[in-house]
Amino acid sequence: MTGKVDVIKLKFFAMLKGLVGRDEVDLELTLPTTLLQLKSVIAKEYPVLTELLEKRKLLISVNEELATDSTVIKSGDEVAFLPPFSGG
Repeated sequence: MTGKVDVIKLKFFAMLKGLVGRDEVDLELTLPTTLLQLKSVIAKEYPVLTELLEKRKLLISVNEELATDSTVIKSGDEVAFLPPFSGG
């Protein structure tokens, strides 16, 4: 079964807002998909994030829950990208 094109909301926080140029983006793509597949799309749409995505330097949540590459993303989901944190 193939998915259908639908919309998810991407949110970017802290320095990522500056890199992307916005804090929120509505993205159309074929759903359902996995976070791993979404990361590939994000790297093409926003090449400035490619290195951070490849080196797993970003925390990514789906609907406010930390996500892994196998997390399934469905219509209406909100995916948030958070930069690495430092401190102690």
